[in-house]
Amino acid sequence: MKFGAQIALLLPLLATLPFVSAQHTSNWAVLVSTSRFWFNYRHLANVLSMYRTVKRLGIPDSQIILMLADDVACNPRNVFPASVFNNADRGLDLYGNNIEVDYRGYEVTVENFIRLLTDRVEPDTPRSKRLLTDDRSNVFVYMTGHGGNEFLKFQDAEEISAFDIADAFEQMWEKKRYHQMLFMIDTCQANTMYSKFYSPNILATGSSKLDESSLSHHGDNDVGVAVIDRYTYYNLEFLENNVKNASSKHTMKDLFDSYDIGKIHSTPGVRTDLFNRKLDEVLIMDFFGNVQNVEVDAEGDVEKWKVDAEELSRLAAKITMPGAGCAKNATKSGATVPSPPDAQKILAMKVEEKTSPIRNAIGVCALGACAAAWFAATLLGKS
Repeated sequence: MKFGAQIALLLPLLATLPFVSAQHTSNWAVLVSTSRFWFNYRHLANVLSMYRTVKRLGIPDSQIILMLADDVACNPRNVFPASVFNNADRGLDLYGNNIEVDYRGYEVTVENFIRLLTDRVEPDTPRSKRLLTDDRSNVFVYMTGHGGNEFLKFQDAEEISAFDIADAFEQMWEKKRYHQMLFMIDTCQANTMYSKFYSPNILATGSSKLDESSLSHHGDNDVGVAVIDRYTYYNLEFLENNVKNASSKHTMKDLFDSYDIGKIHSTPGVRTDLFNRKLDEVLIMDFFGNVQNVEVDAEGDVEKWKVDAEELSRLAAKITMPGAGCAKNATKSGATVPSPPDAQKILAMKVEEKTSPIRNAIGVCALGACAAAWFAATLLGKS
């Protein structure tokens, strides 16, 4: 079968394929503990647990922004120096040697958080402190600390409101800084913090409803304080037991369905009205893991691809059957349409052209002129 005929057969099939619209090409995580002081140990453990999880599932440190007071690991009251644990068995050191803190101590402010999201940072800000996302980036924002009705405290010095976060996310959307977003927050009255969101493609979840506290899970007698909060603990339990690697097919619906008020001791909430996908079609890895996809054409126009494929199909058909273009006219005039072999023979004869005597004479003259020029140049060079 000729190559043109193969194209003619394949392209109509390609035109009918269900082309997938442009998808996200990177995952980013912004992880924030807004507390400080030793008695808020559990908030640090919360955010470091999420940090470990997204790294385990493939998001590199270059795409994780970690904001925390970082005053616990080396606190004089810590009987396990340079270590942070989220369980009384102390089987896993969350601090370890591979932690990269991007905003530390008094850098964790409301202003810096909003500037980070909206990319309104100083020109000399290093890449490690910037959220370098675009309209093909999925962003996971996790926050934990002390809060109340539509506010979250930052280091006992200031507060961020639900309106502040909602407006920051809207700026991100207007500036094409995210494709889809997962907002997760573990604090008292957490669900009020996403009540003011109005930007598209945001999926939000929180640990407790209005007038309800978010409680700690358990403490460590040797550490002397609670080491993790309940809501975060049961999210991690599901992720550790079910999402073991990047090939996991578990969805966000699976995660949300695992929430048990009897275990969490508060009422977790989920807001989906701004989100444009069904939860049972959204993989957990869409936010918690790495992305290997590469987008070739940023436009992702499905209809344009189909039209182009159909046009190529028609062109290939004409190349394969050269007589097809005039077949209709020939039939109308009563002429006989040649068979494909005849058509190929006619084309072959058109390609062959006999050389005329005049063209031969012109060629000889041209060669003679070139030879004379070369000879003259040689004589001049000798003289």
